[in-house]
Amino acid sequence: MTSLTKRLGRAVVVSVLAIAFLGVWLLRTSSGERILPSLIGHGPRPEVQLRQGTYVGNEIKKSFPQALEQFLGIPYGQSTAGERRFRAPLPIGASTQKFDAIEYGDRCPAGLPGQMSENCLYLNVWRPKERPTEKKLPVLVHVYGGSFNFGFDRTRSVDNMVAWSTEPFIGVSFNYRVGALGFLPSSLTAKVGLCNAGLKDQALLLEWVQDNIAEFGGDPDDVTLMGSSAGAHSLGHHLMHNPTKRAPFHKLIIESGGPTARVVYTASNPLHEQQFQEFITELDCQDKDDSRLMHALRYLPSNDIQSASESVFNTYNPSVRWPFQPVIDGQGGFIEQPPISAFRDGKFHKVPILTGFNTNEGAAFTPTSIDTSENFTDFFRTLLPSLEDEDFTMLNELYPDPLEYGSSPYEETREGFGAQFKRTEQAYGHFAYICPVRMTGHFASKDVPVYMYQFAVDSTLKGADHGAQNPFSTYDRDTREVSDTINEVAGSMHAYWTSFITTGDPNKIKGRFPNRPDWPLYEPARGSGKKLVFGEGNDEIQGGKNVGVAVQVADDNSAWKDCAYWWDRTDLFEV
Repeated sequence: MTSLTKRLGRAVVVSVLAIAFLGVWLLRTSSGERILPSLIGHGPRPEVQLRQGTYVGNEIKKSFPQALEQFLGIPYGQSTAGERRFRAPLPIGASTQKFDAIEYGDRCPAGLPGQMSENCLYLNVWRPKERPTEKKLPVLVHVYGGSFNFGFDRTRSVDNMVAWSTEPFIGVSFNYRVGALGFLPSSLTAKVGLCNAGLKDQALLLEWVQDNIAEFGGDPDDVTLMGSSAGAHSLGHHLMHNPTKRAPFHKLIIESGGPTARVVYTASNPLHEQQFQEFITELDCQDKDDSRLMHALRYLPSNDIQSASESVFNTYNPSVRWPFQPVIDGQGGFIEQPPISAFRDGKFHKVPILTGFNTNEGAAFTPTSIDTSENFTDFFRTLLPSLEDEDFTMLNELYPDPLEYGSSPYEETREGFGAQFKRTEQAYGHFAYICPVRMTGHFASKDVPVYMYQFAVDSTLKGADHGAQNPFSTYDRDTREVSDTINEVAGSMHAYWTSFITTGDPNKIKGRFPNRPDWPLYEPARGSGKKLVFGEGNDEIQGGKNVGVAVQVADDNSAWKDCAYWWDRTDLFEV
């Protein structure tokens, strides 16, 4: 354990904090909330009265074109420590107290710098200071990604996204449990109903929004969820959760992910059982019988749990077989059936969807040194052991070896990359992200409006990498100031996204970039859909001179044979 980890660990277990604010000590309740003493009175500050108490926020301007009011660190769930560890979250009780809401709450333990604890179910709200009072505003809820092992409520600039929108809306971000504390699949945890706790945190947050967002001026009947990567996978699982009941959301922005992305195994899949055993062995609990094991795990120090979680993750990260994932937990669970079956059966909420992928989704996860055809085959044989020899024969035909076939489109010419890198990253990107995104578009567009995009800005030497679109759609300052063309890409994406959030149509509100092309609806037939392509040919972020095309409409007709291959085998990845 590093000295940094030890220092963070000591910080986590401090039970009482004394914080100075304008020379006045703030008190904390047992749940960690800050009580605002009545003698603080330095000008008017926004406040909102909820059943769980009154929360006093503040005004922020930064480099925004308009002032916002923010409310930080509002709890939506009780502490998940001790006896509540691994269990479904509980809502916050009623209170008549007044709380300060100007600091973020603790992050959930996730191996990242910052104040962390298991009392981490906090949310943040941003709203325009100047806003119409005659109507409730649309609401955006951001769900962060991070392979379900990392992440926290500040991974994207929700406040920036709200501030730059010409049409007002309210933004929400929040923490949920990740790693072993949020996702601990095994036959034992499935038997006692402890799988998918992190998804249950998200569901509780959505309930909180339904019950409370109107007090902030938000419309509980106009809620958009946005997430990238694991956040997008999460949205896909909410899309299919309780499909016969009224959904606590009304639009989805699913970036680089979906319900069928990567693998969604059952809790008792051999991989999850193996990872669970390695996790409890790290904690010296491997000899405890089932009746005592979970109790023992609940009362180990949080630092030990997090250290074991990181250790198992690091073991499997090179092969991209990440531990601590959402799983199919059966009747009465959160993911009752394989997502591909839910799509085929039409068992999902019918809401408008904006979705898409980046050109080089697989680049971040592919070893740059991968050099031989055997390396290519071994990578997928390890990742997907259910594939058989005939599957690999077809895989090699679809992604031809550039060392064997001169006509292969996967010839690698960049210095520092193995000969099989481009081939492998394309195949992995298709399997894990691009083809699942298209699958969502295919099934959902039969019933609801779907808008498809491709993000193509070469943001790194690896291309348009996984997650590279994140600062574009939120219109972050560091991104928009790179160049005029990058500003147009980012501004156009922000305008489309915020128009979709506020109206359900990315074309309706023109915003600050009114000359952008109309975004056509996606068609369900394979290869016949249209998409928007952002930044094709632009390499300015990595220091190049090519400006490319900021936004253009294109046919979504490439690599469909590749996607058909992965679609036909999705059932193998959901067992």
